[in-house]
Formats: sequence, C-alpha cells, structure tokens
Amino acid sequence: MMPATARQVAPPLRRRLACFLYESVLLFGVTFTAALVYSVAVNQQHALRGRLGLAAVLFVVAGIYFVWLWTHSGQTLAMQTWRIRVLTDSGQPLGVSRAVARFACSWVWFVPPLLAAWQLGYTRSGGLVFVAIAGWILFYAVLSFLHPRRQYWHDALCGTQLVSWEPAFATSGTPT
Repeated sequence: MMPATARQVAPPLRRRLACFLYESVLLFGVTFTAALVYSVAVNQQHALRGRLGLAAVLFVVAGIYFVWLWTHSGQTLAMQTWRIRVLTDSGQPLGVSRAVARFACSWVWFVPPLLAAWQLGYTRSGGLVFVAIAGWILFYAVLSFLHPRRQYWHDALCGTQLVSWEPAFATSGTPT
C-alpha cells in the first residue's frame, strides 16, 4: 500500500498515453468476451439487432472492470505495467462512489469527438471518426499541461490523481 501522502508526482504524459493505449488493447479482450456472452445469451443473429442492449452491457462491464480494479488495487493491469496508480487527491485509495464518478467523467476521452462526428454527418466514414477521436485524445491529453500538477481534467473534477508508483520489494525479492 502506498503511503497516504498528498500531492504525489504525476507520471509523464508519454507514459500515461502508453498506458492508455495498452488499456485499450486489454479492454478489447474484456469487451469481446462480454459481447460474445451477450450475443449467445440473447441469440443475436444480426449485428444491428440488439445493439442498444449490447452497448448497455458493454458500458456496465467496462464500468465494473474499472471500478473494481481502482477500488481494490488502485490499478488496472495496464496501470501496473506502466507503474501508475490512481488515488484521491489526499493520497488515499478510491472508494466506490469516487471510482464510479471517475469512470463516468472519463468518457470525456470519447464523447466529444463522437458527438462532433455525428453532428457533422461523419458517422459513415470510419476513417474520419478515427481521426476525430485520435485528434481529440491527443488534444485532451496535452491539456493536462495546463493543470498545476499535470493531471487530467476529469481527475481534477473527481478529486483523483494519477501518480507514479514503484512496487515495494520485500526481502524475499517479491513485490508486496
């Protein structure tokens, strides 16, 4: 467990973005499995039938995935790999309500470019939507340089922070 010290150092933006990318790969596996279970459970035979139900299930599964890991270890697998931990601003582990708020606010990474693409009628062009999302992600990530402690703005809103974390090693040489 990390000592409860406030104002710990934020990981470099490059490391946070690498973690974000790795998290996307891992989350693909989680959502693919959930989508497979859903489609078998409801006998979905066409991709456009039941897609709202599928979207709701995937949203809930992603929420459970993040909230569970943030509240139990302060890290997802990607965060462990990139030595990043999420804590409250006071340096404490996240409670369920704060983790749920962080999950909800983290959709700022995707909702603005998706809404813009929808408003501009680009929803049929996957390439343009991808460019809009990628451009927005980079723009939003760079906005962290405007925060006094280099935190993402949804973290500031939720009272959370991403901090660099090095595992403590016991005398046996295994992480504690």
